[in-house]
Amino acid sequence: MSAHCMLTGAEPGFGNRISHSHRRTSRRFDPNIQRKRYWLPSEGRHVRLRLSAKAIRTVDAIGVEAAVARIRARGVRV
Repeated sequence: MSAHCMLTGAEPGFGNRISHSHRRTSRRFDPNIQRKRYWLPSEGRHVRLRLSAKAIRTVDAIGVEAAVARIRARGVRV
């Protein structure tokens, strides 16, 4: 399962873990991805979206119809 947000496009960032002795090893910063189910009134069905926590707040602000339109504009299938 990929750690990508369907709405914002947030994806993992990469960096280094730095130990006490200052040795560096690779690490990943994953976005806070949640699976959320919304009712889509225009299509009369539920849609399940993989959204970051920030995107969930965005959907609450702009509405699910506008959010799905933005997701489809990015070329992601819903």
